[in-house]
Amino acid sequence: MKKRLFPILIGLSAIAVSGSAAFYSVFGLSKLFAGASTQVIIMAGSLEFAKLVVASLLYQYWDTINKALRIYLSLACFILILITSGGIYGYLSGAYQETATKSEFLDKSLAVLEMKQIRYEENKKDLLIEKDQLNKSISDLRISLSNPAQVQYVDKESGQLITTTSSSARRALQSELARTLNDRNIINDKLQVVQDSILKLDTDLLDLAIGNEEQRELGPLKYLAETTGKDMGQVVNWFLLLIIFVFDPLAIALVVAANFAFAQIKRKEPEIKMSVPD
Repeated sequence: MKKRLFPILIGLSAIAVSGSAAFYSVFGLSKLFAGASTQVIIMAGSLEFAKLVVASLLYQYWDTINKALRIYLSLACFILILITSGGIYGYLSGAYQETATKSEFLDKSLAVLEMKQIRYEENKKDLLIEKDQLNKSISDLRISLSNPAQVQYVDKESGQLITTTSSSARRALQSELARTLNDRNIINDKLQVVQDSILKLDTDLLDLAIGNEEQRELGPLKYLAETTGKDMGQVVNWFLLLIIFVFDPLAIALVVAANFAFAQIKRKEPEIKMSVPD
């Protein structure tokens, strides 16, 4: 039983690896030829099954089959490995591209929101400066009007401080004070709108940063890209090539190994039976 267990494990691993390779390859090829995806799935699936049969056939009957047929089957198996690897590459690269596109879209959305935030902050700064100037003007006007005997104000044309006791000048200053107060109220309303907009943008930026699953998925790849100093697309391409160079060739190697392991069991069984006394 123990002698059979390891060959069974080899066979199961061969089925698992070859089955997953076939799955990725078939659906990868169906995406490349989306106009006839069902037909491509049927064709690629039959080729994947035939490839495993051919690998077993070549191992078991290598010395028996015709040389020309042996060469053709070997070449066909090799080409099918390349086709499977291409399908796997197409499937995985398509999945990465979809994630990368979503991540790029979110990055652009974040950049747009950050630009809006900068503009709102600049607008807020300008409004605060204007409000400080209005507060200073209101303070000066109130000080001038607090003296019942004299009124002081700065002439706009000459820029000189003018002192007068005219009642008409007081009324003019009172009217100016009322306009300045109204201007400050308008500035306060604008500041409130700007602050609300900044708060909303902060919330939107936080929501995007928290909900950006694509960035978390691409985190290890970005780390590799920063570590190697290469573009992330190039790092992904290397990673995919490593996968496909191992994936389907390993499946074929495991199929051959399973055939070898089961053949070894069959060779040992007659010897065990002959050693048993009548």
